[in-house]
Amino acid sequence: MAWLYAEYIADELLRTGRLIPASSLEFRAGRDTLALTIYLSDAAGELSGIRVVSQLDEWLSLTAYGHPWRDWAQTRILQLGEEARERGGEDPDLELARAAWHWLDRTELYATNLDQAAPDRREGEPGLDENARIWTPAWQLGLPLGHLAMHLF
Repeated sequence: MAWLYAEYIADELLRTGRLIPASSLEFRAGRDTLALTIYLSDAAGELSGIRVVSQLDEWLSLTAYGHPWRDWAQTRILQLGEEARERGGEDPDLELARAAWHWLDRTELYATNLDQAAPDRREGEPGLDENARIWTPAWQLGLPLGHLAMHLF
């Protein structure tokens, strides 16, 4: 249930932000990235409605530009897998999270090059060229979408 709840929270955050159509692959990338962030950051395994608002700051810091999210996610998945093996079995929530991670890591979307809008860009340089597109891992596109959706919440 923890994964499904994390996915529900992520879905609601993105729908509330109305950044992109819910039927798009970009929406799925944002939802899955945000759901993984929510699920993997829940160390106590007790996602609850009241804690959602109190967790927004943590989720914002995990999805912020420059945070090593990919390494953090991989490490947390491995840790949770080891904990599940020590308990003597697999965790169905973790299996769903792994499936989302595999999709995010192995799928590339043709999207605007967001690196050209990085905060360390020099003054006087041209702004974001929305026509400059590159193939981007789905998680890399999902991070700023999830981050922005939380700010709009």
